[in-house]
Amino acid sequence: MTSEVMRLPLRFLCLMLLSVALPVAYLVADDAPKTRHPNIVFIMSDDHANAAISAYGSTLIQTPNIDRLAREGLRFDNAFCTNSICGPSRAVILTGKYSHVNGFMMNETNTFDGRQMTFPKLFQAAGYETAVIGKWHLESDPTGFDYWNILIGQGQYYDAPFNCMGTTTVHPGYVTDVTSQMTIDWLRHRKDPDRPFVLLTQHKAPHANFNPPPRYAHTFDKVTFPEPPTLFDDYATRSPAARTNNMRIDPHLALQFVNDRTGRLNIPPGLEGRDRTRWLYQFYLRNYLGCVQAVDDAVGDLLVTLDELGLTENTIVVYTTDQGFYLGEHGWYDKRYMYEESLRNPLIIRYPPSVAPGRVEKRMVLNLDYAQTFLDYAGIPAPADMQGRSLRPLLDGQPVADWRHSIYYHYYEYPGWHYVPRHYGVRTERYKLIHFYYDIDAWELYDLQTDPHELNNRYDQAAYATVQAELKTELKRLQDQYGDSPEQARQIVERYPHGSRPAWGRWENLPEWLAKRKADVEP
Repeated sequence: MTSEVMRLPLRFLCLMLLSVALPVAYLVADDAPKTRHPNIVFIMSDDHANAAISAYGSTLIQTPNIDRLAREGLRFDNAFCTNSICGPSRAVILTGKYSHVNGFMMNETNTFDGRQMTFPKLFQAAGYETAVIGKWHLESDPTGFDYWNILIGQGQYYDAPFNCMGTTTVHPGYVTDVTSQMTIDWLRHRKDPDRPFVLLTQHKAPHANFNPPPRYAHTFDKVTFPEPPTLFDDYATRSPAARTNNMRIDPHLALQFVNDRTGRLNIPPGLEGRDRTRWLYQFYLRNYLGCVQAVDDAVGDLLVTLDELGLTENTIVVYTTDQGFYLGEHGWYDKRYMYEESLRNPLIIRYPPSVAPGRVEKRMVLNLDYAQTFLDYAGIPAPADMQGRSLRPLLDGQPVADWRHSIYYHYYEYPGWHYVPRHYGVRTERYKLIHFYYDIDAWELYDLQTDPHELNNRYDQAAYATVQAELKTELKRLQDQYGDSPEQARQIVERYPHGSRPAWGRWENLPEWLAKRKADVEP
């Protein structure tokens, strides 16, 4: 290799090597207009709560670039995930199948089987150019992509190593900005600009440990954020499953909030009880929202690039995240539970030829639906074993007589990070029924119309007896529909009795690990 080539930045070298191997077949016939087949740009952040997007009415932050996408496209107000945890959610999106079908139920413990069919593979086979850049977090290397350049594992906020098609290189700088620039470089340096493409650009932010870039490190220092009404939730009517976790603002967030950039938490001495929780809540939001601000910048830069390249009109642009997130609601951070804040995620889609701007859709949709939606717009048949449903009729404003009126959820990762018990459940337009199982046998039922914060468990209350029976019937129907069952759930537990393996290794070492961390956060 010549010295001139050796001096090229690695991302451009990867692109040069990739261009040699790109297939030349197009999806479209020679006599058909190539613009008939839309490009797809799928932007996914990690752990981005609806409450931190101004297009969703946030009082915490302004996100003008994500808001632009909402003004020019359609905002889904009832978009949900099927398993509120990072890797499993990504596997559902790629395959259009529930976790128990695609085999990736828990982080670290499971490895994504790249031999199975995914929507990028179907696009690639149809002649599309496919790429994924940024966070992958599925343990195995990507398949179905002509180009991939991914973070190692969870990734890190500064000077992150990226794996570019088998070659690992550290990229100096802030990870959101690096991912954004890699994405823009890929768009600008495509060998054949007329070829349709699918591009997944996936950010680490605003995932823990919530490190904002220097430009936003002090943006919110003088802001006092409003506290959620459930910050000091006492879980009075809930089952023990709502209390047995390690994801409270105090003390668990303090234990996690130690990293190589922030060092010790400078908690003011003498703070105790609610005053300490309030301080930690403000500290948490200032850092989390600084990360969100950088993601919004990346969205803006990408939208401008699409404009400059003349790609806006024929490109489906999606903004979403892998699941929702708690911003102090119920006294928590993180996700996992089937309660609304982590079950619900943002979903905004823009496609000028088809989607009227500024619309809001309130029917229930799932991340299970994305694969079939993309395939539908491209005219690529979806495999019969995909379990979602194309959102195209909703996006196109077509009448749909038989849209779903309930969704099914199943979370597996226990003990795992944060000790949230295993559970499955059903949500309808008004009610939610949750069953925590195996290590605990507990049911919770919520009336979301009268109790939107899910504070009052109505299970086994006489006034809700009919509703409870109907929800159990619907739960059984959905489990049958998706090929899940309590017996299968039990078998999965017995196959993986220790849940997800955390960073410190064996669970017996958890007390020792926590004791070491505690010294970093105590006043």
